[in-house]
Amino acid sequence: MIPEHIHNRKGARSLKDLNPEVIKYLNKGQIETANLMEWLAVDQLKLLKIILNDLGKPDWYDSFYEAVTAQKKPSANANTKVIATTFLELTEDTDILHYLSSHVSDVPRCWATYWAGIKEPEITQKIETLKPYCADTHFGVREVAIFAAKESIIDNLDPAIDILSKWIKNPDENIRRYAVEVTRPIGVWTKKIDALKENPEKGISILEPLKSDPSKYVRDSVGNWLNDASKTRPDWVLDISKKWEKDSQTKETQYILKKALRTISK
Repeated sequence: MIPEHIHNRKGARSLKDLNPEVIKYLNKGQIETANLMEWLAVDQLKLLKIILNDLGKPDWYDSFYEAVTAQKKPSANANTKVIATTFLELTEDTDILHYLSSHVSDVPRCWATYWAGIKEPEITQKIETLKPYCADTHFGVREVAIFAAKESIIDNLDPAIDILSKWIKNPDENIRRYAVEVTRPIGVWTKKIDALKENPEKGISILEPLKSDPSKYVRDSVGNWLNDASKTRPDWVLDISKKWEKDSQTKETQYILKKALRTISK
């Protein structure tokens, strides 16, 4: 039984503020991380050992340990990718993938997300395979779904945009937001998309239908996408802003444009 104060906690603002009791539950995989600080603090190898025991595969641990510790620049995100890659190297058992993707802890679900993305080399199948992870209730899993697809999207931009432009009609705000966020020209902690920095009009089929989206989560992403583009193509962003102001006189559109023009307005 997880204590109520653990379930109802607010995530620590810094690593030094982390509650050791919370860390204990996180490293056992009994609760989800509440914010980025908690996600960074999880000892993924400690959690992995427990999960491998649950799966009846304790003998796999050494392979994971060697892969994780061999990294020159280990980080929480890098560890996630290495663990996912090692799973794929060790097994094609979809039951194990399902076990991870439905785990109560978001960290194994992040491993599953990378695993699902890596195992599909073809862009259409990769994006569609990642779709359930893009809709995950946890922010961390949704962000890993971006990392898992970004390089392939850069290499296959036009077909990726064709697929993602259909996602914007999805009733799930997480799916709509993903279509925008994964194609941001600059983004956060991910590779830049040079083709969209130079020609942001390529992304208009994703952005245009969302110019007055009811979800703040989606609107933030659309505004940030346009703000990214404004750093290399301010002329295009200004033109789009004028058009949207004329075509969509809603408070939602005004919210997006305020975010979109924040660099230009400085």
